[in-house]
Amino acid sequence: MTKADLIDKVTALGDLTRRDGEVIVDTLFEGIIEALQADDKVEIRGFGSFRSRQRQSRIGRNPKTGARVDVPAKRVPFFKPSKELRDMVNNIADGVDPHHPPAM
Repeated sequence: MTKADLIDKVTALGDLTRRDGEVIVDTLFEGIIEALQADDKVEIRGFGSFRSRQRQSRIGRNPKTGARVDVPAKRVPFFKPSKELRDMVNNIADGVDPHHPPAM
């Protein structure tokens, strides 16, 4: 699914123009980005949480030349899905887990 597909889904929910749907989706994304930049956590119940994690500096290798490269410390965004979302993705919500068929 692309951002345009998501905008189409939002627009289809009611009497919204495509521009209205775009504003809603952009506002949601901007809010999440601003919170992560401020080192805040964004928690959406039933969906998951976004947070940033600190990565330490390290010595890496250039895969082409094999030369050592200093990789600086940085913050990276991280998403942790909720249990409900994990269950829905795995079809467990309706009692069927495709990886563990029911015992006979």
